[in-house]
Amino acid sequence: MHLDFFWKLRAKHTPVAFGRPILFACQALPLPGNLAVMLSRLQRALVLCAVVFAALLVVCQSAAAHDIPIDVTAQLIAKPAGEHLLLLARVPLKAMRDVEFPVRGPGYLDLDHADTQLGEAANLWVGNAIEIYEGESRLPRPRVVETRVSLESDRSFISYEDALAHVTGPRLPSTTQVYWDQVMLDVLFDYPIHSDQARFSIHPGLGRLGERVVIVLRFQPPGGAVRAFEFVGDPGLVRLDPSWQQAALRFIDLGFFHILGGTDHLLFLFCLVIPFRRFRALVPVVTAFTVAHSITLIASAYNLAPNFLWFPPLIETLIAISILYMAIENIVGVTKIQRRWMVAFGFGLVHGFGFSFALRQTLQFAGSHMLASLLSFNVGVELGQILMLALFIPALEILFRYVVAERIGTIIVSALVAHTAWHWMADRANILSQYRFQRPALNVVLLAVAMRWMMALLILFGLAWLAWGVLGNRMDLGSARKLWAALRPRRSPPSVQ
Repeated sequence: MHLDFFWKLRAKHTPVAFGRPILFACQALPLPGNLAVMLSRLQRALVLCAVVFAALLVVCQSAAAHDIPIDVTAQLIAKPAGEHLLLLARVPLKAMRDVEFPVRGPGYLDLDHADTQLGEAANLWVGNAIEIYEGESRLPRPRVVETRVSLESDRSFISYEDALAHVTGPRLPSTTQVYWDQVMLDVLFDYPIHSDQARFSIHPGLGRLGERVVIVLRFQPPGGAVRAFEFVGDPGLVRLDPSWQQAALRFIDLGFFHILGGTDHLLFLFCLVIPFRRFRALVPVVTAFTVAHSITLIASAYNLAPNFLWFPPLIETLIAISILYMAIENIVGVTKIQRRWMVAFGFGLVHGFGFSFALRQTLQFAGSHMLASLLSFNVGVELGQILMLALFIPALEILFRYVVAERIGTIIVSALVAHTAWHWMADRANILSQYRFQRPALNVVLLAVAMRWMMALLILFGLAWLAWGVLGNRMDLGSARKLWAALRPRRSPPSVQ
């Protein structure tokens, strides 16, 4: 039977009446033909679409079952002993996304048949991701000694001894009913080493376990105190027992790039430079700023700074005020060198607290060389400041020589900086206003801290008075020499006859 009528009807209504897969199947049919052939091919197309849809559904469900965890906490404990370095690791089992663990019943982890998969997951996701160095030599791949499944409520990783006893102790009962994505994987790795007295480094590349990975690392050297580390993501190579040279190099690098990335500190430095565009004139100003922020930075590192919640936003607000003040001073024209270095010293104390906030998470890499690391951080900051001065001074010279007059240019540039600082001050003051200020309790600890700061302030005022006297004497001597040169009678040249 010919189907001319049906084909005309198809050509007119198919694009609207049928879905895209059916439309493709119909368009693949020859023009008028047997109705049975058309229906057979249409049936095949529908079956094919159903199979593809079912496959996509299975893939989506599988992907949903192995989603990347958002927050993951990994705990590591390392201890060298003799010719072995033992590393205990605890990570969530749900972060092992490429391993299919045996389940039973409604999805409970089959503890009796999961040993092989646990070993594979330990090697794939933990052992292969962690790199440990003895000196400068990387250790070979570790051997998995033991694996254990633990409940999330287990607290055995509070110390090396408890964690080791737990991993080498009895397993969970096989009748434990727990889902595979609600347990922890504990692993004991064994690394061969030459000596437990060597300096070890570790690169815990566990960042792929989740979107945000917090690594808590404890290193227990033989006969020494436990050193704790905590960092987010991939910290790079971590020196577990750094020498003072290694700590110094790391903190010089941190200080250098911190000042380059600190917009508020750079704007303050820029305001200091605008009126004095000569290195010799800037020496006392920059030196005063450096000494001041070094004092408060070291004091904060040794826990001498207030630890109230409102203190960091207060310092950030004061930093914005310091930039605004310096910009206004440039606009008004109060730019005497004697005044500028004292102002730089005062505001440098505030900026030192700001530097200390950036060091809170990085001081853990100092090892036993706290003071050397702090001084090295200051060296890095000063190197960054020298670099920026080398850029600021020529740029301002070109601006004031070829673009705009010096006084007008100083006002315009300072006004732009003041505008930015004003908005920073308003935003930070708004954040500061959300904190509740409580009067600290009057106790022995508060009195001790107050006495320390009073002694530090007395020393600072004494140093400032001494520096002022030295500079004042030099300036008076220079003024006297200039006055004598101007007043002394000049000899007239002999007349030529």
